[in-house]
Amino acid sequence: MSEYELIDNTENNQYEIQIGRFTPRIEYIKTDDEIYLTHTEVPMELEGRGVGSGFLEQVLIDIDKQGLRLVPMCPFVAGYLKKHPEWKRLVVK
Repeated sequence: MSEYELIDNTENNQYEIQIGRFTPRIEYIKTDDEIYLTHTEVPMELEGRGVGSGFLEQVLIDIDKQGLRLVPMCPFVAGYLKKHPEWKRLVVK
């Protein structure tokens, strides 16, 4: 998934990647030191190809680089973190 450029669309409060004519997105609310991931949307045409997981991993890398603490409000994000405990270090305790 790293072949797609991660876009932090601060105007719309969402991360995006462009895959052909489709734009998967992860919506967020950001404070000074925390980020709340509120909704993940992957177009139906891209489902089942690992797009959401690969995209979310890019987002988590960016969150880590920014030194933000994560509040996973989106069920997809919470499920991903259960399967990938190495990222739980970012989660607000």
